[in-house]
Amino acid sequence: MQQEQMEARKQRGYEIAKKTRITQNEKGNWKVPSQSGSGYYIVESNGFEAKCSCPDYETRHCKCKHLWAVEMIVTKQVDSEGNVTITQTVKKTYKQDWKNYNLSQQKEKELFMKFLADITSTIQQPSYKFGRPTLALVDMVYSIAFKTYSTFSGRRFTTDMKTAKESGYVEQQPHYNSIFNYFAKEELTPLLSQIVQLTSLPLQSIEHDFAIDSTGFGTSNFQRWYSFKHGKEISSRRWVKCHFITGVKSNIITSVKITSEFDNDCPLLPELVKETAQNFEMQEVSGDKAYLSRENFKAIQEQGTVPFVPFKSNSTGKSRGCMLWNKMYHYFMLNNEEFLQHYHKRSNIETTNHMIKSKFGSSVRSKSWTAQVNEVLCKIICHNIVCVIHEMHSLGIQPDFCLKSQESAQEV
Repeated sequence: MQQEQMEARKQRGYEIAKKTRITQNEKGNWKVPSQSGSGYYIVESNGFEAKCSCPDYETRHCKCKHLWAVEMIVTKQVDSEGNVTITQTVKKTYKQDWKNYNLSQQKEKELFMKFLADITSTIQQPSYKFGRPTLALVDMVYSIAFKTYSTFSGRRFTTDMKTAKESGYVEQQPHYNSIFNYFAKEELTPLLSQIVQLTSLPLQSIEHDFAIDSTGFGTSNFQRWYSFKHGKEISSRRWVKCHFITGVKSNIITSVKITSEFDNDCPLLPELVKETAQNFEMQEVSGDKAYLSRENFKAIQEQGTVPFVPFKSNSTGKSRGCMLWNKMYHYFMLNNEEFLQHYHKRSNIETTNHMIKSKFGSSVRSKSWTAQVNEVLCKIICHNIVCVIHEMHSLGIQPDFCLKSQESAQEV
């Protein structure tokens, strides 16, 4: 029991050393941030003995998580004569390219409107059959995507659409109720999914390593049920689940699938990997343990790609018809550190989730299921275009959505 508690403190100390900044004061003592609050604790070290000011150490007089955290960043070496050499590890930091970042942010909306118009301009208008003529599909797809980008309500978005019409990006300015109605059209879902793939094409030569995950978007719909266990009615907010694959360098999303909150992640991997492989040369795919299955390994291998999915504690190396499973299992067990270097590229997909939700919202405004699906797809489209704009300034690429989308546009 005591050994388990020490391991738990050691693990928490590792998290502190990894996620926080530990500094030294003028007396040579270490200031370790608190995990539970905004303060910090002082770790005193005289070379051999260390003390901490936290309640855990003062009560038990054993190695606390703050001592473990300091030990993680400080290595002591003692030679045969008793001389102590202390080596402190320095956390690697990366400079922000503020010049290109500021430039891309200043021109983002202007370029977004232009690129979105280039993408939607190749959409063909459905043939007129009978009844009242419909609004131009090109203008409506532009409108719903641009509204999602603005994060405004339909009425306040009217000014932005007026600007788009004056700039020549749309021929007719639709009423905000018409925009709401087009969000709810089922026939737009496959078209928007295809546009997601089109917006990722300018970064084909950049992305070769990918990560897969899912995230949820809140709705205004609630579900209620009676719990016999608790003897009362329980309600919870429903949400939309977005499964996608993203490039780990630019955070571009290459394929996406929208489901309800009850659908599992694992069965959707083959379809998402297949769609991405149609446009990108995939070398690696990393995902968490939710995607661990022999069927998924086979699907990834069929695309000439290597899966980096960590194995569970009860996993075995039995191939059962999938030799890649056996190879990756032994790679994971015998070269764990090298395996994790590939696997931790998956962490970039959490950045993708944050980019989408912080910029375009973590929830959807729409009420119906179809409208919610289309709104999430529009968020992904907006995110991809923003990523292309950023890479355009950072890497100097010249995206041409129109030329790359002509062949696909004929199939719409």
